[in-house]
Amino acid sequence: MQEHEIHIGKIVHQELKTQRRSMAWLAEQLHTDRSNTYKILKRQFIDTELLFRLCSVLNVDFFAIISTSISKN
Repeated sequence: MQEHEIHIGKIVHQELKTQRRSMAWLAEQLHTDRSNTYKILKRQFIDTELLFRLCSVLNVDFFAIISTSISKN
């Protein structure tokens, strides 16, 4: 992975930890099962619709985090 590449799944997972939320909680919020939630957070890239849902559920603007990271490079 190059320096400037972002792994959005890791960023979301870290935020989940920061908020002390469980994978089961996130799965419930996304209306999916826990195993699928693990798969989602292993992804380097997440489609915008799902990322928007994650932003809403966790109340974090992941798009801004990505944008800031891009502008730093």
